[in-house]
Amino acid sequence: MATTLTTPYDVADHLRTREEMAAYLEACLAEAHGDAAFIAKALGDIARAKGMSQVAKDAGLSRESLYKALSGERSPSFDTILKVMNALGLELRAQVANS
Repeated sequence: MATTLTTPYDVADHLRTREEMAAYLEACLAEAHGDAAFIAKALGDIARAKGMSQVAKDAGLSRESLYKALSGERSPSFDTILKVMNALGLELRAQVANS
């Protein structure tokens, strides 16, 4: 019987452009259902794709605190979210919800 080899999937390996990063974040926002930690994890994936050290520098945060904030284990402050989004070159927008 043949052995199947698998490797862990890392979405950060597939986020190459800002458009791909924005589309990924938009999809995660749609699936989050109010889970801020889920969104933080998605931002962490995007930050890893762009380079965590550079994102931390651009956001004015330490790399360690950025890893903790975007680990998905906690909900970071809104201030941190805005700093990270700015560092990633992404904008936060609002639209009328479909109810």
